[in-house]
Amino acid sequence: MSSYTVINPATEEAVTDVELFDVEGTDDAIARASDAQRAWARRAPAERAQTLRDFAAAVDADVEALAQLETLNSGHPIGQARWEAGHVRDVLTYYSAAPERLFGKQIPVAGGLDVTFHEPLGVVGVITPWNFPMTIAAWGFAPALAAGNAVVLKPAEWTPLTSMRLAEIGLEAGLPDGLFQVLPGHGSVVGDRFVTNQTVRKVVFTGSTAVGKKIMAKSADQVKRVTLELGGKSANIVFADSDLEKAAASAPAGVFDNAGQDCCARSRILVERSVYDRFMELLEPAVAKVAVGDPRDEATEMGPLVSAKHHAQVSSYVPDESQVAFRGSAPTGAGYWFAPTVLTPGRDDRTATEEIFGPVVTVLPFDGEADAVSLANATEYGLSGSIWTRDVGRALRVSRAVEAGNLSVNSHSSVRYTTPFGGFKQSGLGRELGPDAPLSFTDTKNVFIAVEELS
Repeated sequence: MSSYTVINPATEEAVTDVELFDVEGTDDAIARASDAQRAWARRAPAERAQTLRDFAAAVDADVEALAQLETLNSGHPIGQARWEAGHVRDVLTYYSAAPERLFGKQIPVAGGLDVTFHEPLGVVGVITPWNFPMTIAAWGFAPALAAGNAVVLKPAEWTPLTSMRLAEIGLEAGLPDGLFQVLPGHGSVVGDRFVTNQTVRKVVFTGSTAVGKKIMAKSADQVKRVTLELGGKSANIVFADSDLEKAAASAPAGVFDNAGQDCCARSRILVERSVYDRFMELLEPAVAKVAVGDPRDEATEMGPLVSAKHHAQVSSYVPDESQVAFRGSAPTGAGYWFAPTVLTPGRDDRTATEEIFGPVVTVLPFDGEADAVSLANATEYGLSGSIWTRDVGRALRVSRAVEAGNLSVNSHSSVRYTTPFGGFKQSGLGRELGPDAPLSFTDTKNVFIAVEELS
């Protein structure tokens, strides 16, 4: 096996070397997963539920260590990383109830009894991104395990460490050997093998739209199930009747959280023209307040970008100062730092239409409700967004008209593990999270039993 050196993005120092799986190693892991899955599915639902609760308890005991590891590997501020580790625990706890609640149905028919069963698919391949390594991993493996499947998970090359540790914790907590395996490796090797190996019955992918399209196309050869959570260019729509102070004060968190490396980032702020100038006056000090710095510092709100390569990509969207309205601050020296940046481009500028995936936001004026909706929908993406207004009727009209899977009114909250998450258009296919997520890792089997009529 070859290896990859993991870099701390805040210092540019090497953290550790990680061995990468090749095709043969990936196939061996998938075979082990298949064996483990058959035994796991035969366990009583109550036993599987208890094992998942034990897994959640073990994560809870390791929250601080997981958070420190995420900060070291991904550059996430330590407070955010603690929340992420706790989120993994909560997702596992939530789905630990599923093994005893995957109810089938009894359907009235003539001549007998008709019942349905939710059968596990078998082995599920989960491919996770580098921006939220722990949390997005849990969105895949927790409901899949709860539904009776085995999981092989490929983390992003840049950020594998917390996923690897979660697999170790699961084993220590009592998961059968081989049931949940993390396979670091290149997407072109491990990820591709998840798609082409026939034992893997479903692929869950979070990442770019371009890669998601390739996975979807390759999966068609086997009619393999896919769930895709892809790119975003979400709109933050601010109407003149909104609480303008609150909308402006909260806008930086809506886009600069995790240094803008968030598919739900409200990276387009659309402001009604009559209050545009006032909004910009309020936004500038709010951006200046964003504390960018050492992710180990409890006061830090935004850390570095994840890598030198990604820093160069984000920088390419801001080649000069021509469209920069104002910036926040960021450290200098070692580390992939990028100051929060506010742009005021034209509507057709690529900064207003393409996913930048960094701490860069565009602010555009609009004229009236219809124009706001048209501008919000003028993108290939449809993942998330926010609507700021005091008019309940307008909130409902605009929410129904905006083409996005997850919207918030007077808030920037996109994700709750108790509610479904996913996108419209080229932001993805299928839904994660919520009470129905385990069902997406099952096949529905219908059984009819003929019953002789009483004479």
